[in-house]
Amino acid sequence: MTLADCDRVAEIRIGGWQTAYRGLMPQSYLDALSVARDAERLRARFRQRDGRLVNLVAERDGEVLGWAALGPYREGETYTDDGELYAIYVDSRHCGTGIGRALLQESLRRCAAAGRPRMFLWVLKENAPARRFYERAGFRADGAEEPFEVDGVEVPEVRYVRQAAG
Repeated sequence: MTLADCDRVAEIRIGGWQTAYRGLMPQSYLDALSVARDAERLRARFRQRDGRLVNLVAERDGEVLGWAALGPYREGETYTDDGELYAIYVDSRHCGTGIGRALLQESLRRCAAAGRPRMFLWVLKENAPARRFYERAGFRADGAEEPFEVDGVEVPEVRYVRQAAG
């Protein structure tokens, strides 16, 4: 990912939230999401890189169609030796075309190459399509749950894990 990709990544990310989380989060929250604010947040984070965060984009014919972010697993304020997939989104017009699978496989490859034995991720408990996607890729829920609140509504997340290599 380059700094120039931030606007397109923000479009994909916000579109992903508004599509995937419809009915799972308050609609007022989803409607208030701003591509411009998200792009600026992405640019600020991109400029402050410390080497831990890896941003990947999937392109076809020069167009960014998907994005993934990964790095060390965060346990509270501490980073561990394991990896974490922080986010993965695909342009909704290209879901089911293998872009998400390719981003996930590259994320796992980079996690293993960095010497991280496992990759964790958090997914909304009620997001059945995303959970099936991760399960098909070999991830399994490990029993950990975390509360997540959006506009006063509890939207719990569950943690998934798999070995980074193999």
